[in-house]
Amino acid sequence: MTSATPTSSTPATAALSFSQLPLSPAMLANLQQLGYLSMTAIQAASLPAALLGKDIIAQAKTGSGKTAAFALTLLANLNPRRFAVQTLVLCPTRELADQVTTEIRRLARAEDNIKVVTLCGGVPLRGQLATLEHGAHIVVGTPGRLMDHLERGSLQLDALNTLVLDEADRMLDMGFFDDIVKVARQCPKTRQTLLFSATYPEGIAKLSAQFMRDPVTVTVEAQHAGGQIEQRWYQVSENERLDAVSRLLLHFRPASTLAFCNTKAQCRDLVAVLQAQGFSALALFGELEQRERDQVLVRFANKSCSVLVATDVAARGLDIASLAAVINVDVTPDAEVHIHRIGRTGRAGESGLALNLASMNEMGSVGKIEQLQGRESAWHKLDELTPTGKGPLVPPMATLHIQGGRKEKIRPGDVLGALTADLGYTREQVGKINVNEWSTYVAVDRALAQQMASRLNAGRIKGKSVKVRVLED
Repeated sequence: MTSATPTSSTPATAALSFSQLPLSPAMLANLQQLGYLSMTAIQAASLPAALLGKDIIAQAKTGSGKTAAFALTLLANLNPRRFAVQTLVLCPTRELADQVTTEIRRLARAEDNIKVVTLCGGVPLRGQLATLEHGAHIVVGTPGRLMDHLERGSLQLDALNTLVLDEADRMLDMGFFDDIVKVARQCPKTRQTLLFSATYPEGIAKLSAQFMRDPVTVTVEAQHAGGQIEQRWYQVSENERLDAVSRLLLHFRPASTLAFCNTKAQCRDLVAVLQAQGFSALALFGELEQRERDQVLVRFANKSCSVLVATDVAARGLDIASLAAVINVDVTPDAEVHIHRIGRTGRAGESGLALNLASMNEMGSVGKIEQLQGRESAWHKLDELTPTGKGPLVPPMATLHIQGGRKEKIRPGDVLGALTADLGYTREQVGKINVNEWSTYVAVDRALAQQMASRLNAGRIKGKSVKVRVLED
């Protein structure tokens, strides 16, 4: 995971009581009152090491009890009599920051007068500045707004002893890598760092290598338990293979599909067939330029493209949350690669579909897969596939490409502010925002994409005119 060798930690299976932890009697009584009777898996796996002051990288999804896991740790580190910011919690969104603040306040009732402040964008700075002047023990906020306060000098971190990164993978998705690093560099080196993430994209290892000390890695459940993935096999002849893909898509209508081909020529052919039938499909193979690859990945991850057609080489290191289906257009001759392919769906407790097409020539490879999985394949007939719903899948979002990125000091919050505060769109009409070195990509409601692009072109971001266009297939 990191440059240091992490210690592996696994949860106990039996229900564990909070009384086994070195917590104060007042905290234990408060937990009892709040209905916290025994630890969840993530709490049992992370709290013993965290309460010893260890840095933690924990894989945990929303609803797993992760907030209490880090809140109990930061409260144990806190000195209520020292009126200075001792904990900083970074969250990807204002909504999550508000939830975290509420939970910390509930857990902090055992102590007297612990002040928790939320600092997020979309709220006037003036009120936040006044609140900070009165002092705080714990600050919860989004990276962009925390950077604003650090640059103004209104947020002081010299007394900080705990840094928490909550839903770190979502913060990376939203383009906050540089902001997170800058915030971490302004924290004392001797602090404890707790990082929570539902998935482990490449950026997590980069983050932890930069500023965590010998972190303990905690994984509480397999990311893709076999029972969460429904596998179906369909026998096809070579000339019906590509058409079978669109039949699968029209029958199951998955919101997002990763289709694997064994060659880049097959990738190109399938994308051409799907686009001709009205599907939003993009290809990913080894020879794409980095800029093209970035655009393809951004559009698939932000729900602007329904189908990503890729080779195994191109898909290496790809980590897309909430992938509804994987289609194996060709059977891979390597059984372990097949397991890796289908393991990209059905993650983080969600169910997934693995749909496999195989010709008579590929039955030897199918046999190897069955041997490795320890079970026979479930075969279905192509005739069972009938279109459901109307027409090809249309993704809910479209992507705006803005010329200008980190080099122009554009941050996700600036773009969100331009669209919501300045132009009056709602937060629900804006999806993921990715800021690269020279470009910014924004997922927006598909029906409003052209209008938003026109209005942004006529308006300003951070006081500057920008060039904006809608990315088309």
